[in-house]
Amino acid sequence: MVHERRRRDALTQAEILPLPAAPFPAAALPEIRPLTQATLRSHGEQLTVPTYDRDALIPAVVHFSVGGFHRAHQLLYFDEVAERRISAGWGVVGVGLHSRTMKDALAPQDHLYTVVERSPDGERARVVGVMVDYHFAPDAPGRVLDLLTHPDTRMVSLTITGSGYRIAPATGTFDGDDEDIAWDLAHPDRPRTVFGFIVEALDRRRRAGLPPFTVVSCDNMHRNGDAARTAVVGFARLRNEVLARWITDRVSFPSSMVDRITPHTTPGEREAVARRYGVDDRWPVITEPFSQWVIEDDFCNGRPPLDQVGVRFVADVGRYELMKTRLLNASHCALGYLGSLAGLPSLDLVMADPVFAGYATRLMDAEVTPLLPPPPGIDLGDYKRTLLRRFANPAIADGLPRLCRRGSTKIPHHLLPSLREALDQDRPHRLLTLAVAGWLRYLRGTDEAGRPVPVDDPHAELLQGLARQGGTDPRPVLGVGSIFGDLGERPGFVAGLRDALERLDRDGVRATVTAATGASLR
Repeated sequence: MVHERRRRDALTQAEILPLPAAPFPAAALPEIRPLTQATLRSHGEQLTVPTYDRDALIPAVVHFSVGGFHRAHQLLYFDEVAERRISAGWGVVGVGLHSRTMKDALAPQDHLYTVVERSPDGERARVVGVMVDYHFAPDAPGRVLDLLTHPDTRMVSLTITGSGYRIAPATGTFDGDDEDIAWDLAHPDRPRTVFGFIVEALDRRRRAGLPPFTVVSCDNMHRNGDAARTAVVGFARLRNEVLARWITDRVSFPSSMVDRITPHTTPGEREAVARRYGVDDRWPVITEPFSQWVIEDDFCNGRPPLDQVGVRFVADVGRYELMKTRLLNASHCALGYLGSLAGLPSLDLVMADPVFAGYATRLMDAEVTPLLPPPPGIDLGDYKRTLLRRFANPAIADGLPRLCRRGSTKIPHHLLPSLREALDQDRPHRLLTLAVAGWLRYLRGTDEAGRPVPVDDPHAELLQGLARQGGTDPRPVLGVGSIFGDLGERPGFVAGLRDALERLDRDGVRATVTAATGASLR
């Protein structure tokens, strides 16, 4: 049945196609063809394809660590810049550091790929063509350095995760104690790390009299631009103080806030994209219609015209970042761990349960929002209502294992700052404490029915051992100062966390969440 109500995509305002009520009949199935530049025009009947001249694109942006999110978010904005004929001067080149998988998927497709945007009302698909090349850095470090040094390169962007910046929690400084960092210092022409590449390229540009490029972090962390600056300047200082001062004085590191829910693409979804749209894409991206990008207006080598395609340039991204990380990302953490313990597989099913939907609403309204300074131009009430609808989107069905990955990075960045402020201000924090308890219980490796849950974390071995050792006593895990700081020294918080763990074990997840949510209303 075709939906009568029409929807428009948040980024392009193009119409979203209705979802089919049943699989296509055999006669209606499109012929499945490879996705390449040569076949691009033939795909235009089934989905939106680039109409601009890809050969005319100037590769001005280099992005490190191309994943699903970058391809669903930043690349789509640059694609719109080209598609609307605003500028051909902002093509993108991807660089991978740790795996050849993305290169192996994109290179045979001439770096084209498909983005499918899904909502409860329908979906639409488009091919993105703004990526003009991709390099796997370990295979060709010299080529990557040449690319970064080329005058056409004006911006370098990053999605390397919060832990990739190597910022020591205790000091806030760059931690250079690493064998790859030592390699980069000894072999600057063959770097292994993102900072080795960036700093060597900036040094070459400095010595050649070329202007530097802007470094834009797109990772979900507090003041990501400051983190990028600390890491790049910290690494440079290990090489040369003069170089470090030049970078400090000349290079811009604007902070940014990025938002678009992008689940991992499964083999089944790849097959579904091929059947519906007739495109044999080795790695399509599935995402939601909502997209948001806020960047500080601080560029040292030309500003991309992203404001003409929906990006907001601001003087200070801080309030927007706090809104997103403490409402969306913190709620993702809380619902991911508690929902997993209850045996649920995806976020839409968590939100379909009134117990968890009520918890999410109350967590945001009662414990997080009172701590947030409202960002200019944003109604927090509308923003939260939009978040709840996005979480409940069954067309995305965001898997909880994705939300539960890298808890040792996400919890201290997204959830603990609100908890710490609530404690300092003597404000309600029972639901925030329950979210931490959910993570500690999850670290034991099973849900409440004894089924295994995946603990995908760089510190999994340490944290799982401590969580199992402590059981309902949180103190062993709280002793990891790089995550919790001094929270383990606050008796009231420790007692509340122990009580939440005991209730989870004794009463079960839903009963514990119900009791905590009810208590927060009183």
